[in-house]
Parts: sequence; C-alpha cells; structure tokens
Amino acid sequence: MYDAGGTVYWITGLSGAGKTTLARAVVAALRARGRFALLLDGDALRAILGRDKDGFEADARRELARTYGRLAAALAAQGADAVCATISMFADVRAWNRANNPAYVEVYLDVPLAERARRDPKGLYAAATADMAGIDSSVEPPVDPDLTFGPEMPVAEAAARVLDFARARGWA
Repeated sequence: MYDAGGTVYWITGLSGAGKTTLARAVVAALRARGRFALLLDGDALRAILGRDKDGFEADARRELARTYGRLAAALAAQGADAVCATISMFADVRAWNRANNPAYVEVYLDVPLAERARRDPKGLYAAATADMAGIDSSVEPPVDPDLTFGPEMPVAEAAARVLDFARARGWA
C-alpha cells in the first residue's frame, strides 16, 4: 500500500511490559544516528485522537489499533521512522502492518503477569480495571515476531538489538 521510506517499529506487549520505555530508547538511538524518528505511544494516541473516553471493548480496540497501523505506515511512507508502542491485541492488525510496510520490525515484550503487576506504572493491576487486556480481555500474542524480549533484557541492549535487526535489512 505504501512505499518504503522509513521503518515501522511496532513494539507490543501487555500493560507494564515496558513498551514505552523501549520505544523511547529506540527513538533516541535512531535520532542519534541522524534518523527522523517519531514516537507513537498508544496511550498518547488514544488521547490525541479523542478516544481516551471510549470503551475498551474488542471492536473499539481493533479499530484504534488499525488507525495506529495506518498512521505509522503513512509516516514511514514519507521517510519517518515510526516507533509505535501499543498493546496490539489482534493478529490481523499485526498481519496488516507486516503486509503493508516493506520495512517493518515487530518486537514483542513477553513479560509475565507477576512482573507487570509489580511494575504497574499506571496502577491498572492494583485497580483491577474492567476490560484490561490480558486479564479480562483476550489477547492474541504475536506468533512470529521479529524479536522477543523478556523482563531480564536491559533496555539499552534491547534497543541496540532492534536497530541491529533493522540495519541488517538495510532499514536503519
């Protein structure tokens, strides 16, 4: 659908997995290399798009994830590196991303519930909110991501591995 210019870095995992932290590190590393990199954080995008008050039912989440994917693809087509940190619950959304972004890196942060609950940066696990992805709402975890990191992976090393992966393909 879009011509490659930039790269889409799709960082997915459940709440508290470290998506935004890793995305910020990837953006910083890309900028240090002179790349035009933009951070697309799922929570910030939800607010920017006026969807922060919407429900969290599956259809609304799927449509919002598709919007994130189309936005990331459009930015990459214009030469920007789009680094998207999002729960990305649906396999069909990730499949669309891969099919429509010639330069696409999918990173899955596979962090156990106990560690995510310990981190709980937004207080979601403590509040036990309804429709929480991975708790009350089912999630289709990536089956074949390009890279998978657990909680033991230092952020700087994970960011370096993400860029190494992209560079090996001529994208970074």
